[in-house]
Amino acid sequence: MPKYVIERELPGAGTLSQDDLRGISQKSRAVLEELGPQIQWVESYVTDDKIYCVYIAPNADLIRQHAEKGGFPANSVSAVRSTINPTTAEG
Repeated sequence: MPKYVIERELPGAGTLSQDDLRGISQKSRAVLEELGPQIQWVESYVTDDKIYCVYIAPNADLIRQHAEKGGFPANSVSAVRSTINPTTAEG
């Protein structure tokens, strides 16, 4: 199943409280349950003004549907073509 990175522009994201992040997570999970098991949220990275999310889904349209139903921005949805890490250098 394809993996995607979603860039969500959210000014002030880095200053969100744990309660705010919990609320966002709860909303996201509720929408995921509604959409069914084909879409999975893997993890997210919160920076100062953006949240980068990693999802597994059959297509980018389902990710955009999740964003729309949840009221989340999805400024960029990019398919992951490959991954690298420090062990890649050992090749």
